[in-house]
Amino acid sequence: MKRVRKKVATDRKFVVALSRGLDVLRAFHPRDGLLGNQEIAARTNLPKPTVSRLTYTLTKLGYLTQVARFEKYQLAPPAMAIGYAALANLGIRDLAEPFMRKLAQEAGADVAIGARDRLSMIYFAQSRGSSAIRTALDTGVRIPVATTAMGRAYLFSVPDYERAELMDRIKDRAGQDWLKIKAGIDRAGEAMAKYGFVISAGEWIEDIYAVGVGLRMNDGTGTYAFNCGAPAFKFSEDRLKSDVGPRLVAMVKEIEDVLNGTSILAPKPARTRRSSSGGGRVGREIEGSRQA
Repeated sequence: MKRVRKKVATDRKFVVALSRGLDVLRAFHPRDGLLGNQEIAARTNLPKPTVSRLTYTLTKLGYLTQVARFEKYQLAPPAMAIGYAALANLGIRDLAEPFMRKLAQEAGADVAIGARDRLSMIYFAQSRGSSAIRTALDTGVRIPVATTAMGRAYLFSVPDYERAELMDRIKDRAGQDWLKIKAGIDRAGEAMAKYGFVISAGEWIEDIYAVGVGLRMNDGTGTYAFNCGAPAFKFSEDRLKSDVGPRLVAMVKEIEDVLNGTSILAPKPARTRRSSSGGGRVGREIEGSRQA
């Protein structure tokens, strides 16, 4: 049954001031550096006088640091501590890490897991393969739901009512690009039905090809999504369908089996050997699975 969403305006328990303060903190993205009140107002759609009061308050509370010389702000350690605490409590992150690392090594690609924040997916763990995509994709980075493999995998892993709500919001944001974006999402749905994974072949970043698979947690703690991608010269669309996609599906199935208690096996640790200064050979074992 479709949930009835309360309107903020009529929800007496909803604290608008707190919501706006959190929106100000959300305005800061990785590698942003400093933001001024005008930039924050543009990102949050809040009036500049309101933003000025909020940044003043957040500075007094220690969540922002003001750089008076530039009349701008940056996130302070107490704000970052919240994010690190959240990461530490994501058991799926540690559980998935050895599986992701194994696939990244085998496919020569980058493998990541993320969760949704509004109309974006946020990376909270990543393993790099030999291709090492040279973009700013790292923990904490946001990518769009609508055009990426990870985002589309999320879309087709949530209940129908939630997907319908997200599609409405994407449509509102997309404007004149909506028909093109919807066509890509429709193709992703067809791929999911046929192959068990979605594809984004140059639809977000022109020379990046990727596949995505979602993961719904049985305990209700959330829906996550994985992707596996590399530059187009390394991953053709045919290879995505015949090799990389099935590998990602198999990886997520292994993680699900561990979560469901039907398997306790983690990937075998990879081993490399190198010569020591004395001419002998020293084995180095890469860390195996860690229990969440």
